Amino acid sequence: MAYKETHNKFTDLWMKFVIWREHHIKEKNFVLILSLIVGILCGFAAQLLKFLIHVVSNLLTSHLNIGTANWLYLVYPVIGILIVTLFLNLVVKENISHGVTKVLYAISRRKSRLKKKNIYASLVASSVTIGFGGSVGAEGPIVFTGAAIGSNIGQAFRLSPRILMILVGCGAAAGIAGIFRAPIAGMLFTLEVLMIDLTGLTVMPLLLASVTGAVVAYVLEGYNAEFIFVQSEMFATGRIPFAIVLGIICGLMSYYLTKVMFMMESMFGKLKSRCLKIIIGGLILALLIFMFPPLYGEGYGAINDLLSGDISHVVDGTFFYVDRNNTWFLALFIGVIALTKAFATSATNGAGGVGGTFAPSLFVGALTGFIFAYVINNLDLGIELSQKNFTLMGMAGVMAGVMHAPLMAIFLTAEMTGGYDLFLPLLIVAGLAYITIRLFTPYSIYTMRLAKAGDLVTHQKDKAVLTLLKVDNLIEMDFKTVSPEMNLKEMVDVISISNRNLFPVVDSDGMLKGVVLLDEIRNIMFRADLYKKMHVSRFMSAVPDVIEVDYHMDKVMEIFDKTNAWNLPVVDNGRYIGFVSKSKIFNSYRRVLRHFTED
Repeated sequence: MAYKETHNKFTDLWMKFVIWREHHIKEKNFVLILSLIVGILCGFAAQLLKFLIHVVSNLLTSHLNIGTANWLYLVYPVIGILIVTLFLNLVVKENISHGVTKVLYAISRRKSRLKKKNIYASLVASSVTIGFGGSVGAEGPIVFTGAAIGSNIGQAFRLSPRILMILVGCGAAAGIAGIFRAPIAGMLFTLEVLMIDLTGLTVMPLLLASVTGAVVAYVLEGYNAEFIFVQSEMFATGRIPFAIVLGIICGLMSYYLTKVMFMMESMFGKLKSRCLKIIIGGLILALLIFMFPPLYGEGYGAINDLLSGDISHVVDGTFFYVDRNNTWFLALFIGVIALTKAFATSATNGAGGVGGTFAPSLFVGALTGFIFAYVINNLDLGIELSQKNFTLMGMAGVMAGVMHAPLMAIFLTAEMTGGYDLFLPLLIVAGLAYITIRLFTPYSIYTMRLAKAGDLVTHQKDKAVLTLLKVDNLIEMDFKTVSPEMNLKEMVDVISISNRNLFPVVDSDGMLKGVVLLDEIRNIMFRADLYKKMHVSRFMSAVPDVIEVDYHMDKVMEIFDKTNAWNLPVVDNGRYIGFVSKSKIFNSYRRVLRHFTED
C-alpha cells in the first residue's frame, strides 16, 4: 500500500513537471536538452555493452591453446544461444533480433514508440551471444538500445511522434558514436540507414547526441582509435585502378553477404520448432568456429592483425597452425573465412542469438581488401600494394554496400582507425561498392524486410507519407447498407435518412455484393408502381474494385488510379467494413506531410 501511494505521488509530481515544462520551455530548446541527456546515457550504454562482451569473451577464451584446435569452440556458442533463448523466453518474452530493422519499423508503424524493456534486453542478450562466440556484432543491439532510450525519454515527456522520431535518431546516433568513438559516422547512420531527414530541427539534436556519446567513450576509453592502424605507406595515384577494382569486388561481396543472410533467414523461418533452430544453427556455428576461430565473436582481433600487417595469427587455435607460413594456404584460408562469415552470422541469429551485421560487414570487408592486395603482391606482377591500406579500404567498401550507406562507411572507417589520409581511396571504394550493389538490389540488409512488407519510410516524401498512412484509420463507416432482397420502397426509405449518395449492398453474412448509386436510380425512385416490383438485386452495380483492410497505401493508390473511382469499399476477406475516399486520403496526406516538413 505504501509503495502504491509513493508511486502515485511520484506520478503526480512528474506530471506537474511535464506540464510546467510545456508552458515554460520551448520545444526546440527542450529537444536539445534531451538530446544531450540521450547522448550521455547511450554513451554509457555502449561502454557497458563493450565491457560485458570483453569480460565474457576473456573469461572463456584467455586460457585456450593457440597451437592446436580447441574443442571448447564446439560448446561455447551453443551454450550462449541456450542462455539467450531462456532469457528472451522467460524475461523479455519478445523477439529482439534484427534491432536496426525493428527501429525502422517503429519509426514507420509505431510512431517511434519502443518498449522500456528494449533498453536492457539487447544489452544482456547480445553480450552473452557475442561473448560466447556468436559471430555477430554489438552495433545493431546498441542502436536498438539507444533508440529505446531516446523513445522512452520522449514518451515520458509526452512529446509528439515527430519529436520522438528525432530522439530515436539521437539514441541510435549516440550508440554508434559511443561504441566506435565516431561521432560523424553516428550522425550519418541516422541519415543514411534510419533515413531521418536532415532539417533545421534535426541537425543540432543529432549532432549534439553523437558528439556527447563519443565524448563519454573518449573519457572512459581514452583517445586511441578503435582499431590499431599506422599508415606506413602513402596511397599513390597509380593505385587508383586497383581501388576501382576493389570497389567493384566489395560491391559483389556485399551482395553475396546480403543474399546468403536472407537465404539462411528464410531457411530458419521455415523451421517451426525452436529446438530444431537451436540445434541446426548451433551446429553450423560451432563447426565453423571450430574450423575457423577468427569467426568467434565480432572478429575485431583478426581485423587488428590484418591492419598491423601480421596475418600469421589467423590460424591460431586451428589444425592448420603448422601451415601459418605457407603463402597460398593463408590466402585460401582467409578467403574461406570471408565467404563463411555470412553463414556463421546467419546461424547465430537464426538459432536465437542477438547481434547485428555491422561487425560482420567490417570483418568481411577487411578480409576482402587484404586478400585482394595479398594475392596481387604474390603474383609477381612487379606491383606492390599496401595490404594494410587495402584492408582499410575493403572495410569501407563492404560496409557501404551492405548498409547502402557510403558516407557513413567512409567516415566510420576513417574515425575508427585514424586513416584520414586515405580519404580519396576510401571514397572510391565505398562509392563503387554502393553503385555495384545497387545494380542488384535497391535495398540494404536492414530495409529489405520492411520494403517487402511496405513498411519502409524513405527520404522520398510521397512514399514516406503513404507508408505512415494506414487503411484502417481512413475507413468511413457512415454509409447505410442495404440487402439484395430489399424492394425499391425500402430502398427509398433508406435514402431518406442517409446523407450519402452511395449504398453498399450486403447479404445476411455481411459479404459485399455490390453498390447502389443514387444517380443511377434517380429516374425510378418516385415511381410508386415499381416500389413492390423492383428489388435491389436488379438495379445494384458491381464495384470497380475492393480494398482489403491489410493493404498498404501504395497499393491502395494504385487501385484508385486504375479504377478512377472516388470511393472504394474496404473488405476483410469479402466481408464489408466501410469505404475509403480520395478526399479522406488527401486530407490525411496533407496533415502528415505538414508533420514531415515542419522544422
